[in-house]
Amino acid sequence: MIDVKHDGQTVTLELNRPPANAFTAEGLQTLQQTIERLNADATVRAIIITGHGPKFFSAGADLNQFADGDKAHARIAAQRFGAAFEALQNARAVVIAAINGYAMGGGLECALACDIRIAEEHAQMALPEASVGLLPCGCGTQTLPWLVGEGWAKRIILTGERVDAQTALRIGLVEEAVPTGAAYEHALKMASRVASMSPDAVAFSKPLIHAAREGTPRRAALAMERERFVDLFDGADQREGVAAFLAKRKPAWSTR
Repeated sequence: MIDVKHDGQTVTLELNRPPANAFTAEGLQTLQQTIERLNADATVRAIIITGHGPKFFSAGADLNQFADGDKAHARIAAQRFGAAFEALQNARAVVIAAINGYAMGGGLECALACDIRIAEEHAQMALPEASVGLLPCGCGTQTLPWLVGEGWAKRIILTGERVDAQTALRIGLVEEAVPTGAAYEHALKMASRVASMSPDAVAFSKPLIHAAREGTPRRAALAMERERFVDLFDGADQREGVAAFLAKRKPAWSTR
């Protein structure tokens, strides 16, 4: 179950499936559909994902669904994990993970699919799938090496190494480590900073950043960067942003 809360330009998605906020195929489909719905709402500038309760962000996949060894069921689950977390990664809004506890397996992959990760000091993160005869199938094998490098990705995936918040911060797995109970508050502050930026500039910049890790040739990516810069002049935000800066006032961004 995913609880959705709108607060101005920020939407909070709380993973709420006690006791460990584990994912099912149905829950992953709900997450994908929720992101797609929020993509269509131009007033939404930031999305925060967190877990219900003080202990778990998400423990990942509910392993009960794989107990019968049904390959067809496994294929559906893999497709749902991929589709949900790709939707999250490519969301129009800026997505912030407030990691309030254990983020294991698919739970960590969910956080990896977010743009920014904030972890509480008691949080533990791991991709332990190989220890139960599985492997990460929610983009984890592709996203983790980009963030932490091949060596740490292999330690986490191939040896099942669990990392705490400070280690995660040191290796680039998270962008901020905060006291227990503070991740959501810090995520809200970050979301407010997102909302102070130009919607068009943010929407144009996010895919450009992704292009760097998706293998787009540098020359092509730089050409695209320059074109998107010029494209900003088609909208009102560019003029408003410059005018507000020169007038020493806050900009009044347009919404589409």
